[in-house]
Amino acid sequence: MFKKILIAEDFDSYNIAVKKTVEELNVSVVDQVFYCDDALLKIQHALLAGAPYELLISDLSFNSDYREQRLLGGEDLIQEARKEQPSLKVIIFSIENRFHKIKTMFDKYQINGFVSKGRNDAKELKKAITTIYEGQNYISNNDSVQQNNIYEFSEYDINLLKLLSQGYTQKEVEHYLKKNNITPNSESSIEKRLAILRESLDAKDTKQLLSIVIELGII
Repeated sequence: MFKKILIAEDFDSYNIAVKKTVEELNVSVVDQVFYCDDALLKIQHALLAGAPYELLISDLSFNSDYREQRLLGGEDLIQEARKEQPSLKVIIFSIENRFHKIKTMFDKYQINGFVSKGRNDAKELKKAITTIYEGQNYISNNDSVQQNNIYEFSEYDINLLKLLSQGYTQKEVEHYLKKNNITPNSESSIEKRLAILRESLDAKDTKQLLSIVIELGII
């Protein structure tokens, strides 16, 4: 099991609960911070002391207060922590449940685990820590997360939806795609793609489709 873990969480109740959960796994050193800047400093100091942290458990969202911070949230912290210690394992512990957002955290930041706050989160967090220690990634078995794993959006799909959300008509989207040598770019192919997306998300029309993908965090 990991010997040294750092928890970055700005709410007392969650910070205490996570620490208790981690300690139940017989982790030797469990440190806590309430600010991302403090978390990065601890990671840096631990490296200099030759006793680095093996796992970071961090929320994504941190509320601002009187104290000015350079790192504004979990994403900033993970990016900087990776620069300092590329081998550091990372678990996100968050209320976030949008699949696209979670997938981005794995793809872009190479996190090792995601646990959704809520029912059974202590049990899920223990599973995540154990699984990651054994060399595998982990995503919590949370219904709200699984339900959002509906459709694998391609870069083309996302670009198409972004253009429409910015007020482009389908004809204007066609011109844009052709101008930028993006294929397929015919009006019929665009409509067919939108029809597939509407069906996959059970949207009645393109307006509802855009509302859904914005809510899911896809664009």
